[in-house]
Amino acid sequence: MNSVERDRDSSPTRRFEVVVIGAGQAGLAIGYFLKRQCRRFVIVEAASSIGAAWRSRWESLVLFTPRRYDSLPGLAFPGDCDGYPTRDEVIAYLERYAETFDLPIQLNSAVRSLSKNDESFVLEIDGRTLEAEQVVVATGPFQAPYVPELAERLAPDVFQIHSTAYRNASQIPEGTVLVVGGGNTGFQIAKELSSTHQVHLAVGSRQTPLPQTILGRDLFWWLSKVGLLSKTVESRLGRRLRERETLIGSNPRDLRRRYGVELKPRVVGASGRTVRFADETELEVDAVIWATGYRADYSWIKLPVLDPKGEARHRRGVTDVPGLHFLGLTWQYTRGSALLGWVKEDAEFIADQIARNAQVDQGRAVSAGAGRA
Repeated sequence: MNSVERDRDSSPTRRFEVVVIGAGQAGLAIGYFLKRQCRRFVIVEAASSIGAAWRSRWESLVLFTPRRYDSLPGLAFPGDCDGYPTRDEVIAYLERYAETFDLPIQLNSAVRSLSKNDESFVLEIDGRTLEAEQVVVATGPFQAPYVPELAERLAPDVFQIHSTAYRNASQIPEGTVLVVGGGNTGFQIAKELSSTHQVHLAVGSRQTPLPQTILGRDLFWWLSKVGLLSKTVESRLGRRLRERETLIGSNPRDLRRRYGVELKPRVVGASGRTVRFADETELEVDAVIWATGYRADYSWIKLPVLDPKGEARHRRGVTDVPGLHFLGLTWQYTRGSALLGWVKEDAEFIADQIARNAQVDQGRAVSAGAGRA
C-alpha cells in the first residue's frame, strides 16, 4: 500500500516524532532511515507531486552522473549502470522509491511557519498545525529562482524566463537568444538552443571545465577513487573547491566550435532590447534565459538558525536549536551532499542524530517521572 496522500490531512493538529519538510531526494532518503528506526514521522511536500524540483527542469535534461552513482539508500537506480539517466527517469525513480518503502508523504502541504514552543516544534500548514519533537528541513538548494534586477530594464517585448521555466526550444521566439549563467545549466541549455537559434552565452565567473570521461572511465569514477567527493567542507581542499564552479562535460572552446555559441563576459547593464557586457560590448536580443541560480528562502522559519544572508547556520546539518536539522544543501558536508547518489551519507548522519536526541529526551522523561514518584 502506498502511503502518499495526494491531499493534505485535514486534521487540525497532529503530533509526530519527526516531521520532514520536502519530498525530494533528501526528504525521501531521510525517510528511509527514519522508517528503519520505526519513527512516527511524516514527510510534508508543498507541491502536488514527489520530486517537484526535477519536474521543473527542462525536458532534455540528462544527469552528468552515471546510474551507478544515482541510487538512494536501499534501492538501485534501474538501467545501464554506465549510462546517464534523463529527467523523467529520475522522477519515475523517486516515485518508485516512495512507493517501495511506503513512505508517509502528505502532498499539497506547504509549511507557512516553523516555530517552537516549550515542548515541541510547531508547523503551520494552511489552517492546520503539526507538532513534532524534531524537524528536518529537506527543501534542498533550489528554492527561490534568482533573476538580477537589471532584467527589469529590458523592453516588455523581450522574451524572458528563468531556467526553471525553460522546457524546450519551441518556447523561445525566433531571433537572438542570450543565456545568462555559465554553470552546467547555462551550457546545456545553450547547446540545445544552438540547433534552432542564434545563441550567446554570458559567463560571469571563471569555471573549471572537467571532461565527462578520462581514459575511458567516467569522471565520477575517478573522483570517487581519489577521494575528492569525500573531502569535507572543513578541509583545506574542500574550502577551495566550494568557491569554484565546475563544468562537467562542457567547455567554452567546444561550445564555440561544435555548437556555434558565442561567449560573452558578465552582463552589467540592460536597456530596451540591448544588453551590455563587462567588456563594454553590447548585444541586441530577442530573448533572455536567466540561468542565474537560486537563493535560499527560509523566511517561514521563525527560529534563530539563519545568518544575515538568510542562509542556514549549521554543522553538517545540525543547528544550534536542538532537534532542528537541514538536509540536501550544497556542500552541506561534502561536494556530493546535494547530489542524488551522495545525499544518503548526510541522511544517515542526521538520522543518527535524531536517534541520539530521542534517547536523551526519553532519558529526561524517565528521570522526571522518577522524581515525581
